[in-house]
Amino acid sequence: MSDSLAKITVSLPDNTSREYNKGVTPYEVALDIGEGLAKASLAAEVNGTLVDLSIPIEADASCKLLTVRDDESLDLIRHDTAHVLAEAAKELWPDIQVTIGPVIKDGFYYDFAREAPFTPEDLVALEDRMREIVDRDEPITREVWGRQEALEFFASIGESYKAEIVRDLSEDEVLTVYKQGKFVDLCRGPHLPSTGKLGTAFKLTRIAGAYWRGDSQNEMLQRVYGTAWASEKDLRSYLDRLEEAARRDHRRLGNEMDLFHIQEEATGSVFWHDQGWTLFRLIETYMRRRLEGNGYSEVKTPTLIDRSLWERSGHWDKFREHMFTAASEDRVLALKPMNCPGHVQIFRQGLKSYRDLPLRMAEFGACHRNEPSGALHGLMRVRAFTQDDAHIFCTEDQVNSETARFCELLLGIYKDFGFDDVIVKFADRPEVRAGTDETWQKAESALKHALDQTGLEYEVNPGEGAFYGPKLEFVLRDALGRDWQCGTLQVDFVLPERLEATYVGEDGSKHRPVMLHRAILGSFERFIGILIEHFGGRFPTWLAPTQAVVATITEAADDHAGTVHKALVSAGIRATLDVRNETVNYKIREHALKKVPVIVVVGSREAEDGTVSLRWRGEKKQEILALDQAVDKLSALSMAPA
Repeated sequence: MSDSLAKITVSLPDNTSREYNKGVTPYEVALDIGEGLAKASLAAEVNGTLVDLSIPIEADASCKLLTVRDDESLDLIRHDTAHVLAEAAKELWPDIQVTIGPVIKDGFYYDFAREAPFTPEDLVALEDRMREIVDRDEPITREVWGRQEALEFFASIGESYKAEIVRDLSEDEVLTVYKQGKFVDLCRGPHLPSTGKLGTAFKLTRIAGAYWRGDSQNEMLQRVYGTAWASEKDLRSYLDRLEEAARRDHRRLGNEMDLFHIQEEATGSVFWHDQGWTLFRLIETYMRRRLEGNGYSEVKTPTLIDRSLWERSGHWDKFREHMFTAASEDRVLALKPMNCPGHVQIFRQGLKSYRDLPLRMAEFGACHRNEPSGALHGLMRVRAFTQDDAHIFCTEDQVNSETARFCELLLGIYKDFGFDDVIVKFADRPEVRAGTDETWQKAESALKHALDQTGLEYEVNPGEGAFYGPKLEFVLRDALGRDWQCGTLQVDFVLPERLEATYVGEDGSKHRPVMLHRAILGSFERFIGILIEHFGGRFPTWLAPTQAVVATITEAADDHAGTVHKALVSAGIRATLDVRNETVNYKIREHALKKVPVIVVVGSREAEDGTVSLRWRGEKKQEILALDQAVDKLSALSMAPA
């Protein structure tokens, strides 16, 4: 039998199999099953690898045909939409250069080299042309090219960035290009069969600057962001979420609620206003109480430390570019970017015994990191922050119990802040790391075993461990379905060795402690930003900086309002008094904008009856209660979780 007539078996997801000639394509398999499936298919998974429908299957294989209903298809749709964007740009502006256009969370982008800056009107023109390209239903075809052929082609059409990519590829790289209409792009694929398969559920969202290959020494390009979805319904749902996210933007609400501001003279640092600082201190007080109840001792370490300690810890080599430094008396000092070396110094003071372990050391440490100005983003990315940090010094035998104890504490705290949906990830050794492979194997085994003992479900996040040890990452999902990585637990055998931390064991000999680095909030600034957006500024009453405002309707009620305010404050409620000569509706609108949980309205009738009218945030009805009843009710709601 000739090779072309050799038979292969293709296994399908429904546990059936079919026999075909060697070299059959996934499209032909789909056509054999039915014309409807062939028409709906976008790509295929052959032996678990995503491929074009036109790729020949050369041996027995499993084959899953993907349609728009499959989750795996969404990235393909976004990838192809990026290519259609590039084709549209080349048609509208032939001299433009296309560089790279990857898929990202919820969408895609493409970077362009163009002298004239893109305008909002250009985005409209690009979208219109993209829809034309989809209507043309241009076939998308894959070709394998030689290295020299590709270099000459991209150089000949003025695509110097593409030529640079080709030059930088390894010699054994299989070089593929994809064609659609007159547009040719360097790409590994896979892609859809034609542009018409995309549909019209896409939108270009914004323009930004981006350095070529992310290097600030390179040319500045223009980045066009977009989103693409499997259906118009999914697109509309996403755009609605974007609108809601804009309404909840912590920078906007921070201004409206008079919480904080950031200005150029202190780039990356926060000016906390009284309401924002009240929120900060509420969280700090809550966290301090929870930590004290879990056996932590609070410490404070210096902010400015000699570079020699950072060199011994290994942070100087790893984090030097992110550290702020200062010179004094021929010494180089650094503002601490983290607290761990300082905590080891406290541990080393005095002789420690195995009886002292585990030793849980916490600090709300003021840290500084020299983040690029372009990466700064409100409270979410700052240069000066307060780290919710602690280190547990323990024996190897205590890693399991301490991990379980920490996970229980962390999940309880998240629940108190309104986060019930928490994803746990196990992050193993990164490419750049301290310590030997043997040490890493030991640390990874210890942490994984401890995590397994907790019974928590988790995902693996390969290569994302800290440079000194593997870690657990705790990811919160907010009210808009967005994920925020906040908490971490890292097992470290390296730093105690580098900084010579020891304890005396039961055998009378000196041993190295295991160091568990752990954080729950991450940083106060970022966590507060997440909280603002999660609640849309409508904090639960216990967390609201101002829990109640006593507002008068008439001047005749001023005395009673003063009595009400005094009673609320005496009961520990954070209340303010508003007796300004303004209408009550004006006062209500103003305090509603600041998201105050309840407005206590006092007029002549309330003054006469000794009552108050409670107007709850988000509700139109008022509740009339006797003053003592109102105080009891507000007191119960105002208490922080136990």
